[in-house]
Amino acid sequence: MNRWVMAVSRGIARVTESALGPYQTAVIRIGFAGTWLLFLLRELPHRHEMYGPDGPWSWGLAEQLISMNGAFTVLMWSDSKVWFEAVYLLAVAASLLLALGWRTRTTSVLFMVGVLSLQNRSVFMGDGGDNVLHLMAIYLVFTRCGQVWSLDARRARREAAARARGERVADRTGPLLWAVLGVALAVVTGTGRMESGWLVPALLWGVWAAQGLWWAVGRRSRSAEPRILLDVIANVLHNGALFVIMAEACLIYATAGWYKIQGSRWQDGTAVYYPLHLDYFSPWPALADLLSASGLMVMVVTYGTVLVQVAFPFTLFHRRVKNVLLAVMITEHAVIAVVLGLPFFSLAMIAADAVFLPTPFLRRIGGWAARARERAFRRGSGSGSVPESVPERRKPDDAERPGEARVGFTA
Repeated sequence: MNRWVMAVSRGIARVTESALGPYQTAVIRIGFAGTWLLFLLRELPHRHEMYGPDGPWSWGLAEQLISMNGAFTVLMWSDSKVWFEAVYLLAVAASLLLALGWRTRTTSVLFMVGVLSLQNRSVFMGDGGDNVLHLMAIYLVFTRCGQVWSLDARRARREAAARARGERVADRTGPLLWAVLGVALAVVTGTGRMESGWLVPALLWGVWAAQGLWWAVGRRSRSAEPRILLDVIANVLHNGALFVIMAEACLIYATAGWYKIQGSRWQDGTAVYYPLHLDYFSPWPALADLLSASGLMVMVVTYGTVLVQVAFPFTLFHRRVKNVLLAVMITEHAVIAVVLGLPFFSLAMIAADAVFLPTPFLRRIGGWAARARERAFRRGSGSGSVPESVPERRKPDDAERPGEARVGFTA
């Protein structure tokens, strides 16, 4: 009984005292923001036909649908081309800033607004990758995804070093950004622009109020208890969102695998053959013909896909088997990106898979990237000086403790 109580106590302490998976959430942040950014840039010449006023799904049709389903999109606030261009530019900028990790709490909200606005404007433009991105954009708002590999983390280190030298550190950008967004929220709410649905407007106001409270407590409170309480709440929300992301990825693979089992083409081992011979999914016909030339290979890939997708959720408790299947799935998505011409679907799924990557592997990748950046900077500058390095000395899942320096508006 005592052992059970101690185990529960340790579990509660672990969930409340630290934001788990800092490297995994950083990869998810970079992966989904980068995927959406690349998609928006690729479709830049076709943006009016896909999501704008020149699309087959007209503004009037979208308005009728949204009035029934209550979906959130700021593109319904006006049908002018200027407003559409502004929203599209906002989506691009938010994706770039979130990938870089600048003010991640604010940019994650703006990223969500951009994703929901464009996807809900033209509901027939999506595929499986867009559906994953749609969900993950909402989950990212609740995560502390800027703990590592971000401009926020670099600024936090610099501020901590300045405080250690006895210097006074004042964050002016965060309060200014908070005030501007607050005015914008008040204006759109007061003019009745957020009447369709309540979930997203409530989330926007909730995040805005929480950020203001976070700053006020950190700036004005002389006691450490209120800040510790807010830190615990933020950790619980982060860890809960991380669990939901993992459960969502498992659910995607489990449902996909079990539905495949019920299909006759997957049962007879020929399901992979037919997409390879569709013009829409054959950007490289010669490569598709090469892969489909062997009946044995087609059958192995077909049954292997079903086996991996069904088995993956059950392997999470065995680290080595899980890592092997994870490598297989990432490789499979990379092949799909090239052979079937679905790069953004594959990137979205790889980003979702990244939540299961082991921390030592991610730390090693981060070290390689940091050394490559330093070598590139050294060659480019022609001098012996190097930029500030980003070594991570903490334990894999450690987070900053309540008494340490944090970035005020990126909690």
